[in-house]
Amino acid sequence: MNQGVDNKILETLPQRIDRQHVLFFDMDGTLIDTNYANYLSYTQAIHQVLKTESDISYTPDIRFTRMHLKKIFPSLEKAEYDKIIQLKNNFYTEQLSKTELNVAIVQILKKYFKTNTTVLVTNCREDRAVMTLRYHGLFNDFDHKFYRNQHNKYEYALASLGMSPASVFVFENEKTEIENAISAGIPCENIIYVTP
Repeated sequence: MNQGVDNKILETLPQRIDRQHVLFFDMDGTLIDTNYANYLSYTQAIHQVLKTESDISYTPDIRFTRMHLKKIFPSLEKAEYDKIIQLKNNFYTEQLSKTELNVAIVQILKKYFKTNTTVLVTNCREDRAVMTLRYHGLFNDFDHKFYRNQHNKYEYALASLGMSPASVFVFENEKTEIENAISAGIPCENIIYVTP
């Protein structure tokens, strides 16, 4: 996996995190690199539904999404689109071996999950997140789990748990989600950007 965190940040975490801090972890691209498995699932579904061998190139740092699907195939009918999404979700199970742990972030989770409250905060669907976490043996390392919803995931988790934003450390790889964490009141210095 080619993602990382500034080593100086990792070295200072033990001095900054005490037992009162709550650790929020994103999943896709933060704890686990699922981009390649996601890409393979999409291309397999596209080939099955559209009966095409169109070459959709893989870019490791860009997640293939429903937006990409619509952009590449703008004339997709709704039934075709829905079938691709359904099959993509089914095919993901076969691609779990293509997912990879981000070792540096997993080590942080493993270090603190017995002494601190650890929370999964992801935009991933619950069934896929559970499957992925179980595959990598991480499911039981969280005290709370929040899956895809229509809200700012950080505001939602904080409100649901009744926690002060100042008590939270966030591990996140998406810049837009980092902005959401900041708008939820989490201090910038408590947000660890997991870089591509």
